[in-house]
Amino acid sequence: MQDRGAVSALMVRIAADRRNAWTGAIAQAVKRVGDFAVASIILIALLPLLLCIALLIRNSGPGGIFYGHARVGRNGRSFRCLKFRTMYADADQRLAALLASDPASAAEWSRTRKLERDPRVSGIGGLLRKTSLDELPQLLNVVRGEMSLVGPRPITREELCRYGTSARHYFRVTPGVTGLWQVSGRNNLSYAERVRLDAAYAQHWSLARDLGILLRTPAAVLLRQGAR
Repeated sequence: MQDRGAVSALMVRIAADRRNAWTGAIAQAVKRVGDFAVASIILIALLPLLLCIALLIRNSGPGGIFYGHARVGRNGRSFRCLKFRTMYADADQRLAALLASDPASAAEWSRTRKLERDPRVSGIGGLLRKTSLDELPQLLNVVRGEMSLVGPRPITREELCRYGTSARHYFRVTPGVTGLWQVSGRNNLSYAERVRLDAAYAQHWSLARDLGILLRTPAAVLLRQGAR
């Protein structure tokens, strides 16, 4: 009798696992269709704004309108994350000079990979960053399936070492244009807290949580929560 009970319990668990797998696959499919549809609609609706931003960047100095940087996506695959260019053409030299001459800035950069006063950022670039408008081209990444509307912010290959064992959670989901980090304080949080939020998102992902993050994003952007 005990053997029959154990077999029955095992069959119940297997059936539950199969149901959960199907439910997860359907939810992921709905997420992908929603990402493609919404991102396409937003791109079309914002086309005049996108053209205006492109013109302002073109007139701000040498360099292209867009900037693509290698980032790590789902399952560890690399992709080019798109942004409007917000930095000067000689950005690397400006950063190196500041870090070599200012210990406080060097320490800040070491902690967060961000700077409160970044010498690399142009005038129009600073405005685009504070309003998060520089990230609008990532809607193209969403259309292409490299990113999602909601997910952890895409990280560089070098940043993976800072995730430690939490990297396995990051690999499980698609990076997002917005995410739990953005609506929870963004650059006001430590990098360790960012990693914790990314892991929590991956472990407890659902369509309902994605919708909640999307609804909280406009307020976070308008209030410039942690924006630099």
